[in-house]
Formats: sequence, C-alpha cells, structure tokens
Amino acid sequence: MSPSARRRSPAASKSAIPQHSWRSPQPAPLVLVSGPEEVCAERAIAGIRDYLRAEDASLEVSDIRADSYEAGALLAMTSPSLFGEPRLVRVSGVERCSDAFLREALAYVQAPQEGATVILRHTGASVRGKKLLEAVRSGQGGGVEVACPAIKRDADRYDFAAGEFSAAGRRIQPAALRALTSAFADDVTELAAACQQLISDVAGDITEQTVQRYYGGRVETSAFTVADTAIAGRYGEALVSLRHAIASGADPVPLVAAIASKLRTMARVYGVRESSGALAARLGLKDWQVDRARRDLAGWDEAALQRAIQAAARADAEVKGASRDAVFAVERLVTVIATRAPFGD
Repeated sequence: MSPSARRRSPAASKSAIPQHSWRSPQPAPLVLVSGPEEVCAERAIAGIRDYLRAEDASLEVSDIRADSYEAGALLAMTSPSLFGEPRLVRVSGVERCSDAFLREALAYVQAPQEGATVILRHTGASVRGKKLLEAVRSGQGGGVEVACPAIKRDADRYDFAAGEFSAAGRRIQPAALRALTSAFADDVTELAAACQQLISDVAGDITEQTVQRYYGGRVETSAFTVADTAIAGRYGEALVSLRHAIASGADPVPLVAAIASKLRTMARVYGVRESSGALAARLGLKDWQVDRARRDLAGWDEAALQRAIQAAARADAEVKGASRDAVFAVERLVTVIATRAPFGD
C-alpha cells in the first residue's frame, strides 16, 4: 500500500473499525468512504461493486442521494427481494444529508439488513452527518472505512501514479513517472486518466520518451518546466516556457504554487549533510526529491534563495488578487529566480 493510501484523515484515525485501502476495498454491511479525493472514492466504490458482482452476478445496485432523500428509500432498497439477491446501495452526498436520511440511516446502523451492502460517501466538506459517521466508526453495524485523503503534495501524486502502474503490473521509468506527475500536477483525475491511457496503449516498459510522445505539449508547458529552467538560471528559456504555458491556458496561481514548492524543498535541504535517505524520511520526501533539490541548489547561495522565497510569497499574494496583472507577477518571480538578483538589478 502506498504512503498516501495509508494516511488517514484526522476523523478516520479515531475509527474503531477496519481501515481498507481504496485500491483494495472489501465489502461489509456498511462501508464508509470518507475524504475529499473523488478519483480514489470512485475507484473504491467501483471496486466493491465489482467484488460483489463477481461473487453473485444477480447483484442489485441502487443509488440514493442523501441530500434529496425520500423517506423509506433506504429500508426499501436494502430489504430482501422475493429471490433473495444481494443488494448494493450507494449513498452519495452524506455531507449534505437531509434530516430524514440522517434519522433513518442512524436507525439502519443499529440493524443492517442481511445480504445488503450500504456504501456511505462523505467527502468531509462539512460536519453534516457527524452523528452517522461516529456511529459507523464506533463499530455499530459491522462497518469498515475507506479513507480517501486529498492528494496535494508532489510525493502524494508520485505515489498515486506509481501505484497505478504497480496495480496494473506495469513498469515505468522513474524519469517518466516524474515527467508524467509534473505534467498533471494540477488535477489528480487527469493524472489517473493519463496513467490508464499509457497502461492501455503502450506495450512494455513506459519510458520518458513515451510520456513525451503522448503528453509532450503538456509536459513542455507544465509549471515544473518553468520552475526548473528558472532555478537552473536559464533566464531566456524560462521566460519562453512561461509565455508558452500562459498561452496554452495555464493559470498563474498553480504556476506560482509549483515554483514555490520547489523553492521550499530547496530551502529545507540547503546546508544539510544527512544522507538523502535519512533526510527524505525526516522531511517526508522521496529520496529523488532530496537529490533533485540538491542538484537544483548548484549556483545558489543563502541570500539568493532567501530573495527567491520572498519573491514567491509576493507573487503568490499578487496572483490571488493583490495585483491587477497576474502574468507580470509571475514574470517578475521568474526573473528574480533565474537571475539570482533583486528585480530590476
């Protein structure tokens, strides 16, 4: 199981029920699929459906929206039919559930129907349904939980993509994996789709050249390409990459976020003499991220790094509304980074 799959939300960590990975979910009378990462939640729910259908092809599948719930629907859909087919009821929007659903779901947890599996999907976007979550997590009803925490950090995206290929029994070169995750740094759903396309279309090992062939335009205009060229001091190339990215529709906000992320990693690694493995473990990074940050630091001194981080903080505020010209804010940031000097010097 990947580190990102093992991590739980704060609420899930208090759970008394079994915790399953979204990559290998197991059915139970009650399955709580919690957390904001929708692509993982969809995989978990589909995995439970496929598991149950493989056991009995006559599986009845029903859907309920907890926010527009009709009284009596949960009991009606979970009750045994004349022929006793297994039932799967998928409940969405529990974080917006109506009073009627909450009341009936709490009663159902006390006495689940035999032969029925009820999946409760709660994104964690609100505390609505908290009593129901607490009841399930206390062990009432024989439930299990599948946590789907947000995938935000570079390491999380890398783990996610690596898991996609590992689950399919496919090999991908580390450089190809880094290029792929950089190209789809802003959208996990798109990253998942790109992984699945490569798995489906490409025979043999997946190389960096393969990723370039499929997603070259996306890779070339990614935020991390802009960051890499600027950090390397290639000023002209960095500006060309930035303008290409903007022309391709890139949003200045994630561009600045990606650059700031790399600068922060460089700052955390700067001057530390630990081995890559030990430092990565202590900082919650991958070995390759530490190695890459150390390579990026070539030609940098503490003063230049401090200026760049301050410029990134200023640009972050400006692209989020503090300036009328977000593109100029990013260009100024790239200039400070690439020239290692204050803007205008």
